[in-house]
Amino acid sequence: MTGLTREAAEAAAERLKVYGQPQRLMILSSLLAGERTVGDIEAVTAIGQPALSQQLAELRRAQMVLTRRVAKQVFYQLADEKVVLCVRAIVAMFGPNDADAAP
Repeated sequence: MTGLTREAAEAAAERLKVYGQPQRLMILSSLLAGERTVGDIEAVTAIGQPALSQQLAELRRAQMVLTRRVAKQVFYQLADEKVVLCVRAIVAMFGPNDADAAP
């Protein structure tokens, strides 16, 4: 069998729902550059603090980001190579590229 099982397809569809929310996708793509603090993510994405906290919590629940605390600072990074690969693929397919850029 070369395709997904029903269970695998359902799991993939649930995972894709997490990627399908614009603010979460912005957060994930900002983390392609490496580990960032909440303040860094807020500055890069322009997502306000209440919404940012909510979306980061959802990404933690989905095990798509990892956290590290140093004193009062919380650092976020992408959880694993599968998440990195998915976010890079989405950015490659839908992100700006040279062909879309104005001269």
